[in-house]
Amino acid sequence: MDIAYKKLQNGSDIRGVAMEGIEGQPVTLTSEAVTNIAKAFVLYLQETFHKSELRLSIGRDSRLSGERLMKAAADGVLAMGASLTDFGLASTPSMFMSTVTPGYEFDGAIMLTASHLPWNRNGIKFFTKQGGLEKSDIAAILASAEADAFIPAADRGKFSQADFLSVYAQGLVNRIRSGVNAADYEHPLKGFHIVVDAGNGAGGFFVDRVLAPLGADTSGSQFLEPDGHFPNHQPNPEDETAMQAVAACVLANKADMGIIFDTDVDRAGAVSSDGKEINRNRLIALISAVLLEEHPGTTIVTDSITSSGLSDFIAQKGGVHHRFKRGYKNVIDESIRINKNGRDSQLAIETSGHGALKENYFLDDGAYLITKLLIKMAQLKKENRTLFSLIDSLAEPAESTEVRMNLTVAEFAPYGNQILKDLSEYAAQQGWDVAKENYEGIRVSFGANDGDGWFLLRMSLHDPLMPLNIESNSAGGVHKIAEKLYAFLSAYDKLDTSGLKSI
Repeated sequence: MDIAYKKLQNGSDIRGVAMEGIEGQPVTLTSEAVTNIAKAFVLYLQETFHKSELRLSIGRDSRLSGERLMKAAADGVLAMGASLTDFGLASTPSMFMSTVTPGYEFDGAIMLTASHLPWNRNGIKFFTKQGGLEKSDIAAILASAEADAFIPAADRGKFSQADFLSVYAQGLVNRIRSGVNAADYEHPLKGFHIVVDAGNGAGGFFVDRVLAPLGADTSGSQFLEPDGHFPNHQPNPEDETAMQAVAACVLANKADMGIIFDTDVDRAGAVSSDGKEINRNRLIALISAVLLEEHPGTTIVTDSITSSGLSDFIAQKGGVHHRFKRGYKNVIDESIRINKNGRDSQLAIETSGHGALKENYFLDDGAYLITKLLIKMAQLKKENRTLFSLIDSLAEPAESTEVRMNLTVAEFAPYGNQILKDLSEYAAQQGWDVAKENYEGIRVSFGANDGDGWFLLRMSLHDPLMPLNIESNSAGGVHKIAEKLYAFLSAYDKLDTSGLKSI
């Protein structure tokens, strides 16, 4: 079959349908495609590092197609003469760490994952010691894979297996021990009851390889066993059902804290002892509060849909909030750019739970993010304070909603961009308060009599739709703002505004 390699690109990742079983979704990420993509990655490394003898690592999450695609990738790597170490079940952050951990320091790492996407999907992430590859790198690798002009090595590379996830986990254990520096140095989390919901992804290791050695009571933790059917809920800190599941777990077990990871552990969320969900703006506020104590005045880079209350909170804590574009790689790259320009930026974080810290290679690592919070939680206990008291002053909206409006036209990007241009002109004519520093779409704020909140309308990063976020500090405010927008947007017949009308 012909493989549409270019269609497998999803920003700086590769994703596709890896298994049959859902009607209308034919397999696009075939074993043949994965083998050729792996060959192309080896070629990319050879050209980047100007060396022929390469060492690569490979890991996967719990997806049903993982082992088959891992074998396909291994065939490609070994055929090109590179050696390969198979880590088996792994987290995405641990695969990057295999390129920088002393004693390992692989030239490149391959992770097979499609994050929180359905069971029939899979994908590939690539790392070098410089971090994840850029969009342009992925495009070049896919073009090389499609050309299929590889020259096999005279000798196949060597294959081995190793347990690196335990090495990575021990690094987190050491970080917490040194960070807390408790009287009982080995067990700084003794006395805490912490439950983990891994959603049957790859995050179950955090219980027995991180929390338990530190003395935490982890009884009641759930869905730790890897299962690519994801039978209990979507492993996703943004998913309402998933967050309800871990919140219920915290309350049922009278735990001090709940932790939830996505499938490949590059994202995380939390729950406080009273069952309150700590994700999205709350999670950003919490880790910002921790980092602003350590780095006063630092710049916190977030995606575009963060709340006004969060901006106020960061300012109150002495920080600078830099609201940028959606896309975890966009946010990370912007924080790196700010640092290069001489201004300190310790954190790049999306409302999705992707959080990357300057002190940790700007790696979006859910387990490391939680590690920072656990250290602070243990430190605050000495002062008879709780971790979650750090965000008591966070002002939250009375109402919020997101409407995803489909664009029903083949050339959707020009159509959507024209809507944004027209809306900007209309907003100016109406005297609306349009955000001046805005990097994505159009953001408008309204006073107490006109909705008491804000909206952000933007183009989706990859799909033919326009997401609209609305927040208000008053009951009924979202409806007021939605009415104003519907009066304007309903004139565009290729934009499905039915969801907006019903608010």
